[in-house]
Amino acid sequence: MQTVLTLLKPRVWALKHRVQRQRLEGRAWVRILLAVISFLFWAGIFAVFYRVLHYFQGVEGFGDILARKLLSMVLLTVFSILIFSSILTALSTLYLSRDLPLITAAPVSAEKVFLARWLESTFDSSWMLFMFSLPVFFAYALVYSAGIDFYLVLAGSLLPFCLLASAIGTLIVLVLVVSLPANRMRDIFVLFSMVLVILLYFAFRFMRPERLVDPTGLATLAIYLSSLEAPGSPFLPTTWMLETLWPVLTGRGGTPLFYLGLSITGALSIIFLETKLARIFYFKGISKAQVARRSLRGRKRAFRKELTRFLPVSGQAGALLLKDIKTFFRDNTQWSQLFLLAALIVVYLYNFTVLPIEKAPIKAFYLQNILSFLNMGLAGFVLAAMAVRFVFPAVSTEGQAFWVIRSAPVPVKTFLWVKFWTYLVPLLILSEILVVISNKLLSVTPFMMGLSTITVFFMVFGITAMGVGLGAAYPNFRIENMAQMATGFGGMLFMVLCMGFIGSVIVLEAGPVYTIFMARLRGEAIPLVHWIWITLSFALVAAINVLAVFWPMRLGTESLSRLEE
Repeated sequence: MQTVLTLLKPRVWALKHRVQRQRLEGRAWVRILLAVISFLFWAGIFAVFYRVLHYFQGVEGFGDILARKLLSMVLLTVFSILIFSSILTALSTLYLSRDLPLITAAPVSAEKVFLARWLESTFDSSWMLFMFSLPVFFAYALVYSAGIDFYLVLAGSLLPFCLLASAIGTLIVLVLVVSLPANRMRDIFVLFSMVLVILLYFAFRFMRPERLVDPTGLATLAIYLSSLEAPGSPFLPTTWMLETLWPVLTGRGGTPLFYLGLSITGALSIIFLETKLARIFYFKGISKAQVARRSLRGRKRAFRKELTRFLPVSGQAGALLLKDIKTFFRDNTQWSQLFLLAALIVVYLYNFTVLPIEKAPIKAFYLQNILSFLNMGLAGFVLAAMAVRFVFPAVSTEGQAFWVIRSAPVPVKTFLWVKFWTYLVPLLILSEILVVISNKLLSVTPFMMGLSTITVFFMVFGITAMGVGLGAAYPNFRIENMAQMATGFGGMLFMVLCMGFIGSVIVLEAGPVYTIFMARLRGEAIPLVHWIWITLSFALVAAINVLAVFWPMRLGTESLSRLEE
């Protein structure tokens, strides 16, 4: 273990130096803000589960059954995500890291190198899910008034739970990399996990869970509840953890120590197995990982010339725009997410077709226009979620090749504005499709149709500019997985500012829109004082949109210019 700890020291030193650098640069506020955001998110998860469990407690006869089933579903979901996360993280850490040639050249056995890398991979893939699953368990402990024994059992079972998931995912990678190059296999797993998520998403949504609030569906609900008491598979690690926690949580009979022992010995057994297999397969897999990606054949220069014809710009801007388009479609982890985007659009629009507006206590005419107004904010949040995944990492995707942009005779300002226009057009098309079709499904008035389309149209400018600008202010040209950009400080700051921007626009428009809507409905004239207030409100909305566009772009330009110096 001394050798393994020595191999882990560079990772610890890198983290220590990063903290010291932030302290010397006077960026302690960064850690404070990140901690506050994380705490608010953590508290939100706790509040939701506490409210749900408290409601279950009031359901006589079924409350504990529902709570147990919910805990089982949470454990199964977390375990599945941990396995997929460990697969993708293990591929990057074990086979695609840039320091692997240096490590493998050291006089260290394959088992020790593998074990050190696996521990790093386990930490990277598990720490966030581990932290944000804690409020779920704390909510259960508070609702059921659990004692200190529950917390001790929880602490003893979470570690083998995470180790089991990481070991299973790494074992899959270890065996498959021998037959497939690691970089190709990562693309395969990304596509497979995305297809699986889409199928699960469609399956859950098309079940129409909103029917459970309809009295006519009580027979179906009773049949569903009767199946909740069916025990889980005894071969699943999630069942072991459930049977460890539930008897201690409720004080009912069970064998928690037996299932805790199963979790611990199961984790140790799989770790032992994968370590022994690493002696045979690990270095062979590293050799295969050095195989470069074969470029797609059939790309002819004639096609590229035809493509440049359709671009709206030429010269430096046109070359940068063409480069961004090619880069996007060459990266499977980027364009493959368009399938997930299409699924999101379908389900988003499907929700409006099944809304029981006619059964609501509010008149359908009022409710349709209220939902149309709220739909602007919802569409904005959907676009912000897409922007944090695609637009925010746009500058960082340049990677180590950013020196080409720095040495080229292209101003940083031009570089960033090309990024802005590259992502603005697709987001504009998507946003207008979402808003127009959803408003058509709601049969809103022409006034609300025009207001929502114009408002969302201009909000897209601000969201795109904040994504590009803040992505340039907080770049990471060495990151290997662009999905991790959204979980960093810059990504969280972008989401917070987007929520504030969208919320301020909706709040400023709410009063004037209500005044105009009610005046038209009643056939009354709007007083001059109200017109002044309406004008000032919309002027302030316009000012916020202008600020949201130019301030982040200026911030990103200055940040990249200082980086050049």
